[in-house]
Amino acid sequence: MPESTAIAERSIAMQRSPEFQRLRRTFMSFILPMTVVFLAWYLAYVLIASYAPDFFATRLGESYVTVGLLFGLGQFVSTFAITMLYSRWANRVYDRAADPLAAEMERPVAGGEPDAR
Repeated sequence: MPESTAIAERSIAMQRSPEFQRLRRTFMSFILPMTVVFLAWYLAYVLIASYAPDFFATRLGESYVTVGLLFGLGQFVSTFAITMLYSRWANRVYDRAADPLAAEMERPVAGGEPDAR
């Protein structure tokens, strides 16, 4: 059997394994809620800007700072916060669960070295 066929079969077997399915569920259990929260926050920003521009134009005190400016800056802050949360989560949880699967996929195929492509 050609080496590429053996690697493809190992890949398919890995995708069907309970360990990989558990890893996929772990990933989705973090990513899906984060995506929903961020999209809801972004949609709220767009809708408020579209339908309540006077609210966004409200000045805070005697300064030039408006509610809209704070919401806009909040978009950047939330993006960085989600990125940091994901990075910490991936390092603590996801990578630890993925490492054994990666090691299994990187071990040499019977009769040769792993495909270097």
